[in-house]
Amino acid sequence: MFNAGKVDYEVGGNVDATCFGGVAAVHRLVSKLGLAEQIDTDLGLLKVHLPYHESDHVLNMAYNVLCGGTRLEDIERLRHDTAFMNALGAELIPDPTTAGDFCRRFTGGDVETLMEAINAVRPRLWAGRGRELLGPIAYVDVDGTIAPTCGEHKAGMDISYSAQFAVMCSAAG
Repeated sequence: MFNAGKVDYEVGGNVDATCFGGVAAVHRLVSKLGLAEQIDTDLGLLKVHLPYHESDHVLNMAYNVLCGGTRLEDIERLRHDTAFMNALGAELIPDPTTAGDFCRRFTGGDVETLMEAINAVRPRLWAGRGRELLGPIAYVDVDGTIAPTCGEHKAGMDISYSAQFAVMCSAAG
């Protein structure tokens, strides 16, 4: 079944690839929505922003999870992935110890503030989308009928409340 087809090899000096290509699209959406700016405006955990802002830390951890990371230490592999860094347009991202220090600054109120900052940009996400993307608002079951039958393997078959095999029929409106 396998055939040896013609293969062309090309060697290039400037090849930069990552298995996390989707992070560039997510980061572009974050930038377009102004999420980073909203986080920096609303969340005030850092006294000095040298070199990172609150959004740098939050997005760093979110992108770590997006790229399969399960703990802060997984950020280290992303810091050394030049294609990942180029996809984000970043020269530097917070290391795991800095990310841990940032996490320890959070209080319960800060978590709510971060959630509100994210919710504040949500209307911008849906503003340009049509109602048809949301699908139907609700289905209302206006009629239900239990029809006894003898066919145990018939499509839609189930056992009714009265312990008989029945087909459950309903009309949705």
